[in-house]
Amino acid sequence: MSKTDLDALAARLLHHRGPTLQPGDSVVPEIVSTAVFHLPGNPSNAAFQYGRYHNPTWEALEDPLAILEDAEVLTFPSGMAAVAAVLVTCSTAGGRILLPADGYFAVRALSEQFLKPFGVTIDTRPTAAFLDGGFEGYQLVLAETPSNPGLDVCDIAAVAKGAKAAGAVFAVDNTTMTPLGQRPLDLGADVVVCSDTKAVNGHSDTLLGHVATRNGALMARFKEWRKYSGTIPGAFEAWLVFRGLETLEVRFARMCATAAVLAERLAGHKRVAAVRYPGLRTDPAHAVAARQMAAFGSMLSLTFGDGAAAERFIDGCPLIQPSTSFGGVRTSAERRIRWGDAVPEGYVRLSVGIEPVETLWRAMAEALEKLG
Repeated sequence: MSKTDLDALAARLLHHRGPTLQPGDSVVPEIVSTAVFHLPGNPSNAAFQYGRYHNPTWEALEDPLAILEDAEVLTFPSGMAAVAAVLVTCSTAGGRILLPADGYFAVRALSEQFLKPFGVTIDTRPTAAFLDGGFEGYQLVLAETPSNPGLDVCDIAAVAKGAKAAGAVFAVDNTTMTPLGQRPLDLGADVVVCSDTKAVNGHSDTLLGHVATRNGALMARFKEWRKYSGTIPGAFEAWLVFRGLETLEVRFARMCATAAVLAERLAGHKRVAAVRYPGLRTDPAHAVAARQMAAFGSMLSLTFGDGAAAERFIDGCPLIQPSTSFGGVRTSAERRIRWGDAVPEGYVRLSVGIEPVETLWRAMAEALEKLG
C-alpha cells in the first residue's frame, strides 16, 4: 500500500462514522455497559441478545479496525486472548503447529502448557530461518515479524506461499508494526493477530486484542470460540481503544521517525555494544524488512556490556520509563532476560514514544556518558 493510500486510510478512519450519524447522534461511540438487552418475542429478530454474544461498543471499535485491516475483525480482552483464539481453533489433537522460537514467550508457554497435553505437537524455529524445513504436516504456522524482542524478520509472502501449498493456516502477529507499518493479509497471510494494548491504543491504560481475516470459515470459528469461551472485551476497554486508534497514524509516524534517528546515533555510540533495528541498512533484517514494511517500527534493541550497565542506562535517563510492554506514548525500556528471553544480560528492548526527538536524544546521550 502506497503512502497516499495509507494517508487516505488514516483520514477514512477518522470519518467513517459520519455517513451513519443522524441529527443529534453522538459523534463519539457510546459506552454500552449492559449484560442484557430488551428481548421480547423471537430473539433472532434482535440485533443484540446477550452481553456475552454482542455489544455495540465492541462493534464500534471493530468497524474502524476492519477498515484498517481491510478484513473482518473480532476483538478480544487482550492480545494473548486473540492469539489463544487462533491457537485453539486452528489446531486439533494429533496435529502440529509451528511457532517462532524467538517470538513472544507467552505464546510458546501457552501452547506447551495447554495445547501439548491435548495431543498437539509444538515445533519452533528462529524467525530469521522460518522458511527452513518447509511447512508440510502443519495445521497452523504462526509467525511474529519483527520478532519480539529480537527484531528478526521473516519473508511473509514466501512463508504464506509455502504454508498455503502445505495446507496450513498461516497467521502473523503484527503487534510491533500495526497495519500502518506492515500488511500481512495483503502479503498472503490467512490471519492477523494484534495486541491493541500496544500502539493501537497507545496510552498504556487498557488491555485489548484483535483477530483479522478475510476467510469467512475461519472467522466463523473465531466467533464461536469467543461466544462460548466468554473471552470478551469490556465495553469501556473497547471505547478506550477506539479513542486511541483515532491518533494511531500521527503517533506511529512520529515514533517510527524518532526510532530511526535514535538507531543511527546509538549504533555509532561507544557505550553501546550492538543495536538491532530493521531500518538500519547494516541490520541483517533490513533487506526483507524494506520489501514488506511501510515503516520500520518504533522498537529497537540495545546491547550493553553487562546487565548492570543496561540497568544504569535505563535508570539514568529521566525520559525512559522502566516498564514492560511497548507502543505507548512514553519511551520505555527493560532488560528482557528478566522474563526468560534468550538474550544477553545487557540486552535492552527500547520502545520509542512521542517525545521530541532531540530532547529525548539529549537525555539518552547524558545517560550513556554517565556509564563511564
